[in-house]
Amino acid sequence: MATVDDLKFQEFDDAANLLAGKPDATTISIDEASENAKNQYGLLQDSGREEDDELLGTDSDKTELLAGQKKSAPFWTFEYYQTFFDVDTYQVLDRIKGSVFPIPGRNFVRLYIRSNPDLYGPFWICATLVFAIAISGNLSNFFIHLGKSSYQYVPEFRKVSIAATAIYAYAWLVPLALWGFLMWRNSKVMNIVSYSFLEIVCVYGYSLFIYIPTAILWIIPQKIVRWILLMFALCLSGSVLVMTFWPAVRDDNRRIALATVVTVVFLHALLAIGCLAYFFDAPDLDVLTPTVAAQNGTITTKTQ
Repeated sequence: MATVDDLKFQEFDDAANLLAGKPDATTISIDEASENAKNQYGLLQDSGREEDDELLGTDSDKTELLAGQKKSAPFWTFEYYQTFFDVDTYQVLDRIKGSVFPIPGRNFVRLYIRSNPDLYGPFWICATLVFAIAISGNLSNFFIHLGKSSYQYVPEFRKVSIAATAIYAYAWLVPLALWGFLMWRNSKVMNIVSYSFLEIVCVYGYSLFIYIPTAILWIIPQKIVRWILLMFALCLSGSVLVMTFWPAVRDDNRRIALATVVTVVFLHALLAIGCLAYFFDAPDLDVLTPTVAAQNGTITTKTQ
């Protein structure tokens, strides 16, 4: 018959003997093991939640809160505007790549812009587009009339100022009007997505990048090729605008939401078609050159 002492657990004695023999040994209690398991499980849950937030785009609220904690300089100081150009080359290239190769179902602002909206990329994209359109328009006119004895090439520098006015007005005034409209509708309808004016300018600026190589290829003196290039560029850049601004208006009245998106695409197409028609497909004006008749001394003109 076993005594009461035989029924007692002996692990404690063994542990005490082991510790007496090896005082440097490491011990782990059951409570510590369970706590470590809980901590590891919690870390896995947090990482999974962060991945879900990244996919769903819900990390924008955290970004906005962190951005609100930063101290902003007064708007009349140079440091205030310096923050708008605080972006590295890799971010600009990544945003350009995102505007040229849009990802279906992904919001361009949440994916590329919201963490650090900038004016550096949009400013230089617009400047490059201005010179690309003006120079390509002059070269296109030169190649069309190349070989004609009566044609004398004269550079049209006024096209630079006209292109700059059209492109920069579009890149600033249209986002301003759209931002005001969205702010007005947000006061009437509770929307999920809202954009700042800087984010809208950033989207419009990067969406114009695809027109830079398109304008260079417009030098090809074939109208059908030019219009195919135009439609291709318009589909790419227009899809970026639609996927960005549709979530901001989809909870609004159905007609207002569709009208807003159609207006955004229409103005974007109007800029591209206007540049192609004015700088590349402008009709040639008849040039009147005076011809002096030696017989009677009268001056006549002929049309070339």
